[in-house]
Amino acid sequence: MAQIEIRLPKMGESVTEATITNWLKQVGDTVAMDEPLVEVATDKVDNELPSEAAGTLIQILFEKDQVAQVGDVIAILSTDGSASAPENSVEDAAPSMTAQNSEGPTINEQTPSLHKAEESVIKSSEGRFYSPLVRNIAQKENISQEELAQINGTGQDGRVTKKDILSYLDNRGNNPIGSTAPNTTQAKAPSVRDSAAPTGNTIAIKEPVVMANSGDEIIEMDRMRKLIAEHMVMSVHVSPHVTSYVEADVTTIVKWRERNKNEFKKREGENLTFTPIFIEAVAKAIKDFPMINVSVSGTNIIKRKDINIGMAAALPSGNLIVPVIKNADRMNLVGLAKSVNELANNARNNKLKPEDIQGGTYTVTNVGTFGNVMGTPIINQPQVAILALGAIRKVPAVIETPDGDLIGIRHKMFLSHSYDHRVVDGALGGQFVRRVADYLEQFDPETLI
Repeated sequence: MAQIEIRLPKMGESVTEATITNWLKQVGDTVAMDEPLVEVATDKVDNELPSEAAGTLIQILFEKDQVAQVGDVIAILSTDGSASAPENSVEDAAPSMTAQNSEGPTINEQTPSLHKAEESVIKSSEGRFYSPLVRNIAQKENISQEELAQINGTGQDGRVTKKDILSYLDNRGNNPIGSTAPNTTQAKAPSVRDSAAPTGNTIAIKEPVVMANSGDEIIEMDRMRKLIAEHMVMSVHVSPHVTSYVEADVTTIVKWRERNKNEFKKREGENLTFTPIFIEAVAKAIKDFPMINVSVSGTNIIKRKDINIGMAAALPSGNLIVPVIKNADRMNLVGLAKSVNELANNARNNKLKPEDIQGGTYTVTNVGTFGNVMGTPIINQPQVAILALGAIRKVPAVIETPDGDLIGIRHKMFLSHSYDHRVVDGALGGQFVRRVADYLEQFDPETLI
């Protein structure tokens, strides 16, 4: 019987695993080439995976909510129309995990093998699953499978969350669970929390436990909101944030866009917004100040060659995502306008691909969209800076002329530049945002588009 293995494909430069969220086909169903087969979720984006071949689905190797590594066989198709599962197909797809150390947990035979460090904490004998983060913490803290299984979980379906396992570690010495707790006389392995915590006389800050009052509504965070929350807390913990502000006169840009937007719409079928003009100015300023376009790895500074500008976009759920315009410095205004519109539309319609949100080196967020004058954005790690664009407002301003100063109505906006003070000093951070404002104020009103 001809069989085809369906493997979890590579979905981005830093994506190594994905959670199976929903099978769109069941065993026995016929699957066409490129037909959506399964929905997966990574730490970057949710995505539908199309079938790599046509045939009949005869075996599903990862159930809903299980985590698969890139390259793992997740399903098997038969190309001769048979719906019966082949013998030993799982063993062919991945090595069996039945021959483990007798001290390890019982593993479902149909679960493809994972990395050795994760084998003992993927699934309990009761069928309880653990996230990769929880598994990694358990491994580093020498928490056995039996001990892990007895931790009370507050997540969906009683799953153990990061907060649950860290809370357990805080009280582990006082209230050990189970008889399999590690021997406390042995040398203690470096703690996950210890390794992440700053040195010196600092006080560990714990999240407050908030009790709901009568009539309050409790709303469970969706998966993306949880990821955003973790990412934001991590960014503030990692980078000392400093924000510089500049006010820019964009009257020339407002008038130029008003003259050209209808013709551009008629010719290109695209809306001409202010965003591509702002991104063009940012790309120019990055070329002038390339040390803004860096990342930090330990004590090393990685200076990026490409200028890939992310732009924060709102999703229908209310969450935010940051699609990336690759090599923005190599595009003209027409190219930038088309890229901005395409990525924004795909974000609104949940059609972004994993590669659309990978590789950003600098981020722009438009808080003016919500009527905000300015904001203090949080850096999108592993970048070192982010620019918030405020609302464009008509304001009275002093206009200098050869015959003296006048008061006139001008279109102005605030630019808020947050940067990582470990590697970006006030001079560089301030000069950069001032240069962006200069490019906006010096915009050529005769620019053709």
